[in-house]
Amino acid sequence: MHSEKDIQQLKGKGISYGQLQVQLDHFKKGFPPVKLHRPATPGDGIICYERQKAQELADFFTQSASAKKVLKFVPASGAATRMFKDLFSWRDKLKSGVLPEELMEKDPAANQFFTELKTFAFWDELSLIMHRDCVNADHMLADGHFLTLLDYILFEYGLDYAALPKGLLLFHTYGHTSRTPVEEHLVEGADHARDADARVHIHFTVSPEHRSKFESLVEKIAPQYEKEFGVKYHISFSVQKPSTDTVAVDLANDPFRESDGRLLFRPAGHGALIENLNDLDVDLVFVKNIDNVVPDHQKAETFLYKKVLGGLLLHLQARVFGWLNMLENGAFDDEFCSRVFDFAVKQLNLDPDAVHGNSEECRKQLFAFLNRPIRVCGMVKNQGEPGGGPFWIIDPKTGRNSLQIVESSQIDLNDPAQETIFKGSTHFNPVDLVCALKDYKGRKFDLPGFVDPETGFISQKSKDGKDLKALELPGLWNGAMANWITLFVEVPLITFNPVKTVNDLLRPEHR
Repeated sequence: MHSEKDIQQLKGKGISYGQLQVQLDHFKKGFPPVKLHRPATPGDGIICYERQKAQELADFFTQSASAKKVLKFVPASGAATRMFKDLFSWRDKLKSGVLPEELMEKDPAANQFFTELKTFAFWDELSLIMHRDCVNADHMLADGHFLTLLDYILFEYGLDYAALPKGLLLFHTYGHTSRTPVEEHLVEGADHARDADARVHIHFTVSPEHRSKFESLVEKIAPQYEKEFGVKYHISFSVQKPSTDTVAVDLANDPFRESDGRLLFRPAGHGALIENLNDLDVDLVFVKNIDNVVPDHQKAETFLYKKVLGGLLLHLQARVFGWLNMLENGAFDDEFCSRVFDFAVKQLNLDPDAVHGNSEECRKQLFAFLNRPIRVCGMVKNQGEPGGGPFWIIDPKTGRNSLQIVESSQIDLNDPAQETIFKGSTHFNPVDLVCALKDYKGRKFDLPGFVDPETGFISQKSKDGKDLKALELPGLWNGAMANWITLFVEVPLITFNPVKTVNDLLRPEHR
């Protein structure tokens, strides 16, 4: 039973009682595992382009996109806590009495970090902050006072990097200046997200507690990049909506309550951002994670393949719109339906068994298939990264195949056949996609209507020393876009350079 206090709490968040019950049912029943049919591979779900064709598509995008409102959408709310997990571990060891030289000898990552500490983009700012407190960073490093250095990097009286989101950290050095990921995304946006009037639209999703810091940074740096690239930035921000939060439960699947008796709600993961995406009135959206950025001298392939993905989408969208207009206007004899069907199967991955019946029935089915949001997703060759990949899956309701991005946690890896298919994957999802959000009449699609609610994740967490279970909504590029028209394109590995640990910034791609 839920009290009047619970009902008021739900109203305050914009969550209905029915939605709460659905969430509680998910904890009790779990989510059915995704049924893999086969990996998507080059020639079978993944499109590969020779250089000349790639350039043609990029040129087509450049010519066509100026008439569209294009936006760059960057999920940027994640904290950098995990990025500095090793630093906290080293700090604990040093506090327990482990000598600096012993730490360096036994831990290769620690050795690399402290040996190359002065080459990180944040070193100069770290030195200035320590100098303010009459502490010489160079002397601290030379004399092995690693604990002091770690504290100044991690905590509030220093850089406070353990508490900040990745987007606000200094990643790359350019002579005597350094850039944050936010700045690198502004530079990228000036290349492929500018319109005919040189306006660049970029949207960051951020956490409420850090929004003011993002806004201050953009206000400070945008004029510099506007002058450098001859553009005008239109930067917007949003946070995950409270109405997308999900309730937590205890290990008995009863609602988890805080010390004051209130229900505990948690942000529902990046899948909740489908609501933020749905609020945007734009034609095309490029989606890319905040930490997948490189210095300018490494950006050429990123620039090219962003336009390749966009060019393919615009080319196919024009054809889709043409077919939809003709289908709506009554051109649906057997011959015409056959042509549309052939296009949908060969170009848009329609399952051949999905359309059947007489001409009118086929017309309705083809119209419904074509009249959906479109996403074109870059895929890189699998280098053993943890995360999602491209697969053909079997729809449990229809038995038909469709292309999806699937995470390992969605699969029953205890099933030997499913494990074999999963391990046979050749490509990895780097979160590099372009999306078309409007229909053939220029109307916005209602994106939540294309979510698969039967996908999601349940994980075990803790709060105030008590175990709990948390629920994540279908991932933005997994279940939240499950019912979109989907295409996968192979992109070069250099376009995927995430920063999961601080030492990733020492990789050649970030230097």
